[in-house]
Amino acid sequence: MRTGCQTYSWQMSMPAYQGRIDHISEVVGRAGFAGLETEIAMLGRFTTAESLRGALEPNHLELAALTLVEDWTGEQETPSQRAAADAAIALTQSFDGALLALCQMPGADRQDLRERQKRLLSCVRDVTGRAQDAGVRTTFHPNSPEGSLFRTAQDYEVLLDGLPASVGFTPDLGHVARGGMDVLALVKQYRERVNHVHAKDMGPEGRWALIGTGVVPVAEVAAFLQSTGYQGWFVLEDESDQAQADPDAVAAQLGRYSAEVLQPLYDKGATHG
Repeated sequence: MRTGCQTYSWQMSMPAYQGRIDHISEVVGRAGFAGLETEIAMLGRFTTAESLRGALEPNHLELAALTLVEDWTGEQETPSQRAAADAAIALTQSFDGALLALCQMPGADRQDLRERQKRLLSCVRDVTGRAQDAGVRTTFHPNSPEGSLFRTAQDYEVLLDGLPASVGFTPDLGHVARGGMDVLALVKQYRERVNHVHAKDMGPEGRWALIGTGVVPVAEVAAFLQSTGYQGWFVLEDESDQAQADPDAVAAQLGRYSAEVLQPLYDKGATHG
């Protein structure tokens, strides 16, 4: 079980950081993380395996996952969506152990919910089938904006029933909480499908908070996963106001949180194991 950092903290200020994977990698590596997860939208000129590896390796980072975000509103992928997915599969294939994470771009509402869920799942099955043929492991990451197609406990049942067994599940602890679910109970319920985890925090009023300062049981989930022998990534994805204002500083603070709170949990679990 290793801790990574997601690029979304920088993506909230995209004009300033898009395409600066070298800078982000330097910050994340200096903070002590083992891996980086980046969204396709943040890559800029780092779209080849050689260039991306050149940003990661000097900072002693692995590629934890590559995240592809699409609308997937049709019964099949559009030509541009298929091309983007195939490029993402090929890039992920170049990094041993990296996951291809799929995420739906939230819409404006949840009208015709079951039909839209059905269409999205059809597209995701096509993408993950091609990824499996290429030897790339996949996972799906639901979210919680009002227009998300998978944001409640019932939606998660539809999602996990509709995904092929070979496709993993990435619970985002903050999105789970914002969707009105018990975070630790949800992770326990779907533990067998969990192959990747995102952690963000939320204040009692529902606003994103700096990880470790809100009501989401981040450390408790990490301890549970460690106790079950989980060997995937535990990726910190801070979306607080502080992260938007200064993502570099927040990454450094999250590195300290990882070292002081999470790593002792990992070490304790390894000792007891």
